[in-house]
Amino acid sequence: MTTELTVLVVDDDFYVADLHRRQVEQLPGLRALPAVGTVAEVRRVLAERHVDLLLLDVHLPDGSGLDLLLEVDVDAFVLSAASDATTVRRALRRGALGYLIKPFASGTLVDRLRAYQRYRNVLDERTAVDQEALERALRILHSGDAAKAASPSRSATEQAVLEQFGAEADAVAADPDAEVGAGAGVGPLELSAADVAARVGVSRATAQRYLAALAADGLVTMKLSYGTTGRPEHRYSRP
Repeated sequence: MTTELTVLVVDDDFYVADLHRRQVEQLPGLRALPAVGTVAEVRRVLAERHVDLLLLDVHLPDGSGLDLLLEVDVDAFVLSAASDATTVRRALRRGALGYLIKPFASGTLVDRLRAYQRYRNVLDERTAVDQEALERALRILHSGDAAKAASPSRSATEQAVLEQFGAEADAVAADPDAEVGAGAGVGPLELSAADVAARVGVSRATAQRYLAALAADGLVTMKLSYGTTGRPEHRYSRP
């Protein structure tokens, strides 16, 4: 999935809402709408535009964020100072994907947002989902992003394959007119298994195997590119 995900922060504390909104904006692939602080404002925004994820406080001036969960069809993380087990269980029972208890470390929300992006990449709306993919998506969502992305168990070759996408992005940033491979052009940078194999110094089959594993983890996305003749080619990009 390469589509930008839209996030709405819902908190009646202006300072906290702006802090969380800025954390969202720092992440590539996410776009934060202007924060709102009431249930009525959430309803208005949802009536006017598509929202992928709510960052939702529990106690709002005109109602409960938990009651709002029952009426909206939107993914949500609850961010609240309420730490009693009853509130937490009710939030999860009503459909919250996660619950962060305030105050939390600054990196915690960023990790959860990155995990949500990977979760959405695995549960891509354009593809069918099997049981393995479903369980993998749930593990990604609930384990957070940092543990998987920086796992010491990731092999040197797999890490090298993943880093090629960063190298491509750096090349474009340094020289927007540079030709940096078959994926150069407008839109997300795309590489084939052959492109990655040449850069890493492994066989195409090895590159393909590692790319498939990274796609399964939601760290890269895959699409089919149809040429004029022959079989379609798998092309990969960072979300």
